[in-house]
Amino acid sequence: MEQFVRIEGLAAPLVRDNIDTDSLIPSREMTSPGKEGYGEKLLASWRYLPGGQGTRVENPDFVLNKPPFRQARFLLAGANFGCGSSREQAVWALRQFGIRAVLAPGFGAIFQNNCYRNGLLPVTLPRELIQDLAGQAEAGNLTLAVDLELQRVQVPDGRNWPFKVPANERAMMLAGLDAISLTLRRKAEIAAFQEMDRQRRPWIWLQTDTQETTR
Repeated sequence: MEQFVRIEGLAAPLVRDNIDTDSLIPSREMTSPGKEGYGEKLLASWRYLPGGQGTRVENPDFVLNKPPFRQARFLLAGANFGCGSSREQAVWALRQFGIRAVLAPGFGAIFQNNCYRNGLLPVTLPRELIQDLAGQAEAGNLTLAVDLELQRVQVPDGRNWPFKVPANERAMMLAGLDAISLTLRRKAEIAAFQEMDRQRRPWIWLQTDTQETTR
């Protein structure tokens, strides 16, 4: 998983409430055999015009098809972003398009957890602030800096706002590690606890000891 410490880039405004995972990656687009190939499928029902006869025709009015936002690193979104089904492909599609963080008033719970597991930072900010930032993005190129280490969002004029990320998820993304890899960094502590517990409650470990002896 790619690290997330501090990232700067353009923000694209898509402030609609209740954008669900089926909108983010329609079920008909979930045909890739692995995790790759989802970037072009992100928001396919909105990004492409209907009736393409097998060839995708971009909708020129859709925000992510407009030149400044094709390279967006951040998405400004509405409330309950990522609600609906648990499909992890929605997060893969956002990441493969180039989005590193979604800023919204709130997220679907399963989607939010999938974000942390895949290096996409979900940033919860007040609705009024999201709307203000979206207005600036629509008026011109809005560059943001999202700093996970400091847990702040900053604009070029120096204004900045705090956000909160759970400690374990923050550590995981700062290090660029998945949950298992992050746990294994404490392997020595785990081994020390196991040895202490083995001394204190040896009957718990009898079966394991026997198996290890007979190998």
